[in-house]
Amino acid sequence: MEYDVIVVGGGHAGCEASLATARTNNKTLLVTGSIKNIATMPCNPSIGGSAKGIVVREIDALGGEMGKNADKTHIQIKMLNSKKGPAVQALRCQADKVTYPKEMLKTLNKQDNLEILEGIVEDLIVNDDKVQGVILENGTKIYSKIVILTTGTYLKSDILIGSTRTRSGPHGEKPSNHLSDNLKKLGFNIIRLKTGTPQRLDKNSIDFSKMSIEKGDDVYRTFSFDNPPLYKIEDQVPCHLIYTNSKTHKIILDNLNKSSMYGGLDDIKGIGPRYCPSIEDKIVRFKDKERHQLFLEPESLYYDDIYLQGFSTSMPYDIQEEMVHSLEGLENAKILKYAYAIEYDAIYPTQLKSSLETKIIENLFTAGQINGTSGYEEAACQGLMAGINASLKLKGKEPLILKRYESYIGVLIDDLVTKGVRDPYRLLTSRAEYRLLLRHDNADLRLREYGHEVGLISDDTYKKFEYKKLQIDALICKLKNNRITPNKEVNEYLSNNNLTRLSTTATLYDFLKRQDITFDNIKHFIDIDYDKDILDEVEIMVKYDGYIAKEEKEAEKLKSLENKKIPNDIDYYKVHNLASEAKQKLSEIRPISLGQALRISGVNPSDISILSIYLKKEYHHEWKWIYIWIK
Repeated sequence: MEYDVIVVGGGHAGCEASLATARTNNKTLLVTGSIKNIATMPCNPSIGGSAKGIVVREIDALGGEMGKNADKTHIQIKMLNSKKGPAVQALRCQADKVTYPKEMLKTLNKQDNLEILEGIVEDLIVNDDKVQGVILENGTKIYSKIVILTTGTYLKSDILIGSTRTRSGPHGEKPSNHLSDNLKKLGFNIIRLKTGTPQRLDKNSIDFSKMSIEKGDDVYRTFSFDNPPLYKIEDQVPCHLIYTNSKTHKIILDNLNKSSMYGGLDDIKGIGPRYCPSIEDKIVRFKDKERHQLFLEPESLYYDDIYLQGFSTSMPYDIQEEMVHSLEGLENAKILKYAYAIEYDAIYPTQLKSSLETKIIENLFTAGQINGTSGYEEAACQGLMAGINASLKLKGKEPLILKRYESYIGVLIDDLVTKGVRDPYRLLTSRAEYRLLLRHDNADLRLREYGHEVGLISDDTYKKFEYKKLQIDALICKLKNNRITPNKEVNEYLSNNNLTRLSTTATLYDFLKRQDITFDNIKHFIDIDYDKDILDEVEIMVKYDGYIAKEEKEAEKLKSLENKKIPNDIDYYKVHNLASEAKQKLSEIRPISLGQALRISGVNPSDISILSIYLKKEYHHEWKWIYIWIK
């Protein structure tokens, strides 16, 4: 039997990829090593977080599933950085590790055009550098027009604990032992990466009285733009905060040579995540810090495992016991599951196009940790984009390439295919040059139209979105067309509410720009009947008007460079005066635009100027002199 698309791997990337292709009317097969492990969370029990929460909103805006599923199954939710500016605010929820995968599996099983097969893919069917299907471990061949690899950490994965190395997946399942070797034979540059996970503790053995409590928000929150809250605020489960101490640090330093990473094993090639290091790495790299914060997070309402966030390690079991028991409140804690590191194969992501199709094999897409990323959210958004672009290719259409000024998803993919990775990539707000444009609140305004165009947002949902835009425009117009004057009544109200008195007449739009004024104050002077999400959106747009306009202006400069396309057949070694490193990097990555070329490490503005002159001369484009602004 032949399929339009085969998706390999049932993690967060695989779920989004298979749903995206099936929902756009492509006959899809999802092949996974274990159906019971579809959409599981082998590491932290959460969805969202700094930057990542915005990615989940973007997934929802485009028509993906992660946000909707998180809303159905979380046990706590809160807005991070709520006291800071909107550019860094992001949702994070504690996901229920039992119900999250169950609900996602239900969604997959109900989806038309989608079949699920349990099996291990060990090779690809490739003819004339074009993929035509997969070969299972038992030799079965399954044919398709497109294959999407979302293999997570299962490629030749090894569990590392102390001086032991065990070939295994994160749940103790059988890994894929030959697929990465076969990818290497096809010409792919395969790299080795590493990540880890901390201990799970028995809730009943913990003294929570010695810890700080961390509750969910007391207002309703959702990742999805389309569904109302599905939980009760008072039913949210708390987390707790503790810190490492001098005793903890001494145990780690005294036994450092027993850690897999620091002497326990001498054949480790994988590089661990820079921005989510093991506790050993933290102690060694930040010797001046007297303590490091740790969070105790419940994994589910259905069992008593507590996840010790921030305490990832590859120490032997006996040392882990000492480490855990040195922490306040955990003196008698029972370890239900010990921490471990996992080493696995990945492909170097500069071998990908911006569509996530590989440059080496046509119709082969990759998404998730196989591309060198870490995190459920990074995986899910790549899976969604790979699924969207696979579907578009089957229809003979151009791929959807999100720009850096349009989405965090665009930042992530551009970073991968342009810069590559040294360690598992983690998305951070600092990676986005235009993060005030890429906010939690406006993900639908940025991306919903794309979701509708590719067929993942229904007409009814899109009509509601268009109505929301009309309401935003109407409210802004109302604020600009109504004025407030510094009369006695106005200033008495302001004084009585400890607000700065008004000295000159102003529009309500300008009045709302004041940091001490909110829509609660505006409602005193004019009738405002809009939903809270409209009010919140407009208030941010008004208060940050000047800053947003500045970033939009800078994004326009980037857009002009992105619009300067580079032909794929260019021979960079024929470009005279181009630096040797630039020739090598440009030939390897083959950027699609001058904007992408400028972001390649080793390519300088002078190289871009030389390249633009060459393109104007050799390809007869109407190139203008390009004045490059570098932030």
